Amino acid sequence: MKSSSLKILLIAFLLLKIGDVSAQLIKTKAPKRDKGQTDVLRLATPAIPVVHVAVVGLGMRGTGAVERITHIPGVEIVALCDMVEARANAANDTLVKHGKPKAEVFFGEDSWKKVTALKNVDLVYIVTDWKHHAGIAVQAMKDGKHVAVEVPGALTMKEIWDIIDTSEKTRKHCMMLENCVYDFFELTTLNMAQQGLFGEILHAEGSYIHGLQPYWNEYWNNWRMDYNRKHRGDVYPTHGMGPACLALNIHRGDKMNFLVSMDTKAVGNPAFIKEKTGEVVTDFRNGDHTMTMIRTEKGKTIQIQHDVTSPRPYSRMYQLSGTKGFANKYPVEGYAIDAKEAGGEISKNYQNLNAEEFVSEDVKKILMEKYKNPIVKDIEEMAKKVGGHGGMDFIMDYRMFHCLQQGLPLDMDVYDLAEWSCLSPLTEISLDHNSAPVEIPDFTRGGWQKLNTVEFSK
Repeated sequence: MKSSSLKILLIAFLLLKIGDVSAQLIKTKAPKRDKGQTDVLRLATPAIPVVHVAVVGLGMRGTGAVERITHIPGVEIVALCDMVEARANAANDTLVKHGKPKAEVFFGEDSWKKVTALKNVDLVYIVTDWKHHAGIAVQAMKDGKHVAVEVPGALTMKEIWDIIDTSEKTRKHCMMLENCVYDFFELTTLNMAQQGLFGEILHAEGSYIHGLQPYWNEYWNNWRMDYNRKHRGDVYPTHGMGPACLALNIHRGDKMNFLVSMDTKAVGNPAFIKEKTGEVVTDFRNGDHTMTMIRTEKGKTIQIQHDVTSPRPYSRMYQLSGTKGFANKYPVEGYAIDAKEAGGEISKNYQNLNAEEFVSEDVKKILMEKYKNPIVKDIEEMAKKVGGHGGMDFIMDYRMFHCLQQGLPLDMDVYDLAEWSCLSPLTEISLDHNSAPVEIPDFTRGGWQKLNTVEFSK
């Protein structure tokens, strides 16, 4: 055989290997369950008519949580914990302002350990810096408490698996406080998707694009900038991942198989540090913009982006692309569907609908009212009044406590926490290996085939 023919065969072989994702895929390990350990899909625990809460972390997010919780019947804050005593005392002032009894105050580096051990606490509400999330969550469950933890729920694969295993062994809820799934547009659009308005959803997009220059100095001991400096990848993925994964029924009939991530060089944050401190930074790990593509078992795709330094309008993107329609939140909020998909009176009165452009504002309002998610109908006005990112924070809290009080499965489970948080460690692996595909483990360890869709308990 001529050498030219051999070269052609060799090139063809290499191209086949390159095209075969499995040949390049970086594997991740899923630890085996202990004997007798089972999943917590649709976990329901005994009803707690009055939920006693300990709030750990009283910075930017924690103070808002205390304020919101005072508006929810059947919930009592009995413990407040922070690094700084003054913050805990200020949170107590909020309780008194709303006619609630003062909570016991804890402060200092390891004071949270005393809180998780308290006998009069049903749920530990964790609102600390990212690095403390997983450790507190695991110990709280071991101490017999349910857990609500801010995003991201964990930072490493070990932390993620520790949280899953602890939840499964203790049979305690561990819900990540991902508020963006409770945005009115996202909730309504999810209901539309579940009712088939968009046909089969094939692709979803989400992001966290938010210049944090006005806020960097508000983070305790500069923890958030330091984390971005030391780590590469999508370190804050859950605002984009949550709504996208729910729309695609991830671990409820489908699962994510692998991801590939790319990023730009780091420019904005090193420049910010130099401007504020004079330090010339040469070791900043996280690029200005990170893009991640994910493929699922059933051939669906997800695109997620992260950018906290570029001069761009705030965006979580949130797009759903289906076989019969399209939804988009940023930069223009709207829907694109054909008249025949709209159905009924909408088709009769708006016959010129087509999926090549967004529906009119009138049609959008009709659709959003028709498909308003049932879980918000009774609390919409209260949510808007109490607030928290337009009301979605209140809905998140209200729904969690409602389900605990009734003994119902929570809207989000520990596997959501794992799937949405895992981008942080897995994108770093992909980027450090020239954007190689990285396996996303099945955090349910086979359980994803038991369910068919996202279900909100009534």
